[in-house]
Amino acid sequence: MDREILELESFLPYRLYRLADLVSREFAAVYKDRLGMTRPEWRVLAGLGQHGTLTAKTLGEQSAMHKTKVSRAVAELERRRWLMRTPDESDRRIEHLTLTKAGLAAYGEMVPLAKAFEQRLAKAMGSAHLAEFDSGLERLAGFMRDRGANGGQQ
Repeated sequence: MDREILELESFLPYRLYRLADLVSREFAAVYKDRLGMTRPEWRVLAGLGQHGTLTAKTLGEQSAMHKTKVSRAVAELERRRWLMRTPDESDRRIEHLTLTKAGLAAYGEMVPLAKAFEQRLAKAMGSAHLAEFDSGLERLAGFMRDRGANGGQQ
């Protein structure tokens, strides 16, 4: 009896994961060399830089990171004096996280690096392919959100 084989290298979910990991690792080298940050630290810095003040829970949801990774990243950025914690007035279990002046300076240094990296990727794809890729990503993201809303049924 012949068994069905899954060719991992052509399996779309695996290809998406591998590409995301490859791009993430390449960009990680940029901010690690320049700012000495890990991926979780970069994600926390980027989230706070974009949104201002967030809770650790919101950062975890936004960045798809486990709470322990968020907690370690927050602790390291706090140790560097790049962020500060402010207890919530109505619920002392919640802390609001905000970048300090030093954190905003690091974010300001990171933004042009991120945009330059993104431009390199966009140039490699070409504008027509990039538009198609963006459209495809949005379609897949919408499909996955709809599946989640329907309990995985489609």
